[in-house]
Amino acid sequence: QVQLVESGGGSVQTGGSLRLSCTANVSLDRLFVAWFRQTPTQQREAVACKGRDGSTDYERFAQDRFVISRDTAENTLHLQMDNLEPEDTGLYYCAADTDIGNAPRSFWPPDYKYWAQGTQVTVSS
Repeated sequence: QVQLVESGGGSVQTGGSLRLSCTANVSLDRLFVAWFRQTPTQQREAVACKGRDGSTDYERFAQDRFVISRDTAENTLHLQMDNLEPEDTGLYYCAADTDIGNAPRSFWPPDYKYWAQGTQVTVSS
């Protein structure tokens, strides 16, 4: 059973930065991982994902502003978010699974069996 614990949310002004963390109870080398968010205007949407091979992918709004990374020594996944905008306000979740089929990584929520509790990000103008 994979357990994920998130931290790092908070409130910032437009243009500010936040770093979200998600610590797993197993080695990240075993996991496909992703960040999702639920905003007031959107259903749950993907932010970024990372495969076991280290490859990454970002949704368009996250490109050039967000970076997904992993600290394998600490079994911790990070999402560095810079130049935040009010539209980024929402509840952010990390998700993981040991098997997502043949894809190297995934933006599809049903591919992930394990989810963290979510952390709130609020960006004010």
